[in-house]
Amino acid sequence: MHRINHTVADAATPVGWFKSSYSGGGNGDCLEVAGGYAAVPVRDSKAGPAGPAVVFSAEGWASFVTAVKGGRFTV
Repeated sequence: MHRINHTVADAATPVGWFKSSYSGGGNGDCLEVAGGYAAVPVRDSKAGPAGPAVVFSAEGWASFVTAVKGGRFTV
């Protein structure tokens, strides 16, 4: 069985983090994504730059974004 690490302990390591244009307000409920990597690191902005990040495959992240845009998730 292959072991794949799906986390980054210190999310300050990847560079190029950005927030969604849909993120707004001052409550800090935002996800940040680092672009330019084969896998997609995602972190919670409330955890700060040195907090952990979870890493998705490019295909997995694209499927998630498509599902969100398609309204398949509700709050």
